[in-house]
Amino acid sequence: MLSVQSSVIHLQHPESIWAHIDKRKKIQYFWFGRQAYKPIWALQKALHAKRVLGSINDVVLFVEHDHVYTFGKNANTNLLLSTKPHNAEVVQIDRGGQVTYHGPGQLVGYPILDLHGYRKSVSWYMRTLEGVIINVLKQLGIESMRKDDFPGVWIGDDKICAMGVRLSKWVTMHGFALNLNPDMEYYDGMIPCGIFHYGITTLNQQGINVTIETLLDFVISSFDSLFDGEIDEV
Repeated sequence: MLSVQSSVIHLQHPESIWAHIDKRKKIQYFWFGRQAYKPIWALQKALHAKRVLGSINDVVLFVEHDHVYTFGKNANTNLLLSTKPHNAEVVQIDRGGQVTYHGPGQLVGYPILDLHGYRKSVSWYMRTLEGVIINVLKQLGIESMRKDDFPGVWIGDDKICAMGVRLSKWVTMHGFALNLNPDMEYYDGMIPCGIFHYGITTLNQQGINVTIETLLDFVISSFDSLFDGEIDEV
């Protein structure tokens, strides 16, 4: 079983991260708890710029967002339906892909990695990121898989983890959203990722009841293992 003794820095305010950046560490992990979308997006962009310059090392941000729908830069806005709940923010962002929901009960991860230190390959990065989640689910007793032409992690024909990334100068941003126990009403207000013929599932629906903090520890342990090359890519 994966070790869950991870080193994560718990912060409440995005701007407080700068006092905790440590260039002696290859990767640092930060947990911000419940956060609105836009301040974390702004932090991603600031960290990305510094990573491109080499003034910081790799970091991974983890959050549980307030209700928000995000559109990729070339997304079809008709995929957000008039039946959506009205208390969710709508934000157009700079990743690829279509519409995605983030909200309470979902663990969202944003790796800011310089792929010069790993492999300069978008396909390798996406497969490895999917592998992080597949490993976690395996440790929780769930068999999951990739699905050709549809990024993310799937249990049969139901997606449990959405993924959408952006790379500039081989430095990554945006990332993944793993469903623990989100309010599924918000998925009824959109066509997730523009995919009409597949569904959405959660860990709770699969019979797994853990806290989001426990899930965070599993994800960090798996991320460390795959991105440090300690176990084979799955």
